Parts: sequence; structure tokens; C-alpha cells
Amino acid sequence: MLGTLRKMRAEKNEPVSYFLPLGDFSVPLSPFLGSTLHFRYTGAIFCTGCGRKTAKSYNQGYCFVCFKKLAACDMCILKPETCHYAQGTCREPAWADSHCNVAHIVYLANSSGLKVGITRETQLPVRWIDQGASQALPIFRVATRYQSGLVEVTLAQHIADKTNWQALLKGDSAPVDLKAVRDELLERCATGIAALQERYPGQIQALPEAEEQGFRYPVLQYPQKIRSLNLDQEADVAGTLLGIKGQYLLLDTGVINIRKYTAYQVELLTV
Repeated sequence: MLGTLRKMRAEKNEPVSYFLPLGDFSVPLSPFLGSTLHFRYTGAIFCTGCGRKTAKSYNQGYCFVCFKKLAACDMCILKPETCHYAQGTCREPAWADSHCNVAHIVYLANSSGLKVGITRETQLPVRWIDQGASQALPIFRVATRYQSGLVEVTLAQHIADKTNWQALLKGDSAPVDLKAVRDELLERCATGIAALQERYPGQIQALPEAEEQGFRYPVLQYPQKIRSLNLDQEADVAGTLLGIKGQYLLLDTGVINIRKYTAYQVELLTV
């Protein structure tokens, strides 16, 4: 099978089911656990924005022109608290209206350890699976991405807001009482959260009745040492599939972050 890679699609099952989008194909990966997968990178990259061939991938799959032009590639996507939509300088206001000016969830997750994160409400539970979370709990529903960033920054003064990917791939974190963590965190951040709720009346809503969700991943064996496989350095990558977690394939030869190679044209061979 030959095609351009996209991030893996996941479905919440026991364990999580993964599918690899490859051009016109959608390859179910669970049946290949314990079997050999072989990726052969052709050297071609086709921009996920405009479809044109590009010599280099920017921001996981875009050509340089799209990287500079599209709102999806703006820094405020990574740091939503820097959103400049209200200033009239958004690259694509219509895109922002459908992606940023919509309901977002601020959540706690246990992936490589405890963290706070944000995502569009419509992206749950996929966002948690993409991060390899074993537990997740919504704590706020807010009206816009900008507001979610402000809440996250407030909470991140007392809890991590990033995932340690190496730790993620060495095994599941020990279970945590997320509701207890939430209650303690909200108590510590009460003044900052109250100020934001006063600034945006009715738009930042706590979710005290939200229930925790748990996830189990299709992993036969976690690697003892983490070796990252790089298609830019090794055009041929092969190994026995030992597991899938987040957007990573765990091969006996190393791990590969599929999302990192969005828009790369590869041939997939299975044994």
C-alpha cells in the first residue's frame, strides 16, 4: 500500500482500536500486533494544506507557504492564551470561528504523569487517546479556545501542562484519584479562576459532576530503552509491532511518532 500518512485514527474500545490512514487506505493495526511492519519512505511530502509537493514539512505536514498563511499553524494554536482574534489580526477569521470560538474543555489527564490540558469539546475522547492518557477528567467547559488557555495557564502554575513522551512509552502511570487532585487544584487556584469567571460571566463553567474516563492500549510489551525512529534519516523502517500508544507505534527496533510524519508518502509492507 502506497500513500501519504495522516495521524492514526482511534476508537475507544478495550483496548483502544487504531487505524492508520495511508492515502486512500485506512489500515486496522490491531491485527498486526506481533507481526512485522515495514515502512518505506519515498522521499516525497505532499502538503496537508494545499496538496503540493514540498521538500520539507513544517508543523507536521505543511509546506512553507501554508505554514506562514494558515491559522492552524499560528503560534496561538500551541499557546491559546496568546490568541489575537479580538485584535482583528487572525490569519483566517472564518476558520477561527469554527475551531477556536467554540466550546472547549479544560481537563486533567494521567499519561506520563499528571497534567492539565485543553481541547475542543468535539475532540473528546480522541484527544486523550492521542496523548496516551490512561485516565482523564473534564474540569471546566469554556466558550472559546482563548479562555481555555487562560484557565490552563492559571492551573499550570501548580501542575504540569506537557507530556513526557519517553516516560509515556515505558509503561502506564500509576492510577491517581483525579477528582481529589481536581479539588485540591481548584482550591489552590480559586482566586485566579474566580477572576476569570468574573471577567467572562457564564462562559467558564466548572464541571463538578463530570466522570473520569479510563483507557487501555494495545501493548504486548513496552520497550526497556526508547529509540526514536526517524524517516528523514532512515528511509526504510521495519520491526515487529509490540504496541500502539498515543500516536506512537512501538516496534522491537524502536518507536515512531506517526503524527510527526503527516503528509510523508510511504509504502507499507506487512508480513
